[in-house]
Amino acid sequence: MTIEEILQTKGRDVVTIAESHSVLEAVRLLVDRNIGGLVVMEGQRPAGIFTERDVLHLTARSPGELGSVTVGSVMTRELITAGPKDDLVLVMNLMTENKIRHLPIIEDTQLVGIISIGDLVNACRAAAELENSQLRQYIHGVE
Repeated sequence: MTIEEILQTKGRDVVTIAESHSVLEAVRLLVDRNIGGLVVMEGQRPAGIFTERDVLHLTARSPGELGSVTVGSVMTRELITAGPKDDLVLVMNLMTENKIRHLPIIEDTQLVGIISIGDLVNACRAAAELENSQLRQYIHGVE
């Protein structure tokens, strides 16, 4: 299974934000959209990612500054990405090794989607259910 297949099922919508927005604005966006990460854009290109983890780190360091600190000052700049043609197992390993839960999907330098660890779990579950169904059909057909 490829990432493209997951994007076809879940959609390609990505919620983004600019570096200049406050962390409080970003937190409100996370809550309003019920998501765990925002891709931070610089013009038309991804410049980083802002996640719940960034909020926790800032809150632990500087409680009360969510409204005055910008997303750009706390986001993760070392953006780890994958492509739509990448295999599910490769992406699972990439996310596990880097301890990340949100992975922007880039094709030809353009942001085309985002995959969460939950999306990968759902894809694995669906694949396992399909395989189980096919095996049951095979077993019942043999008898």
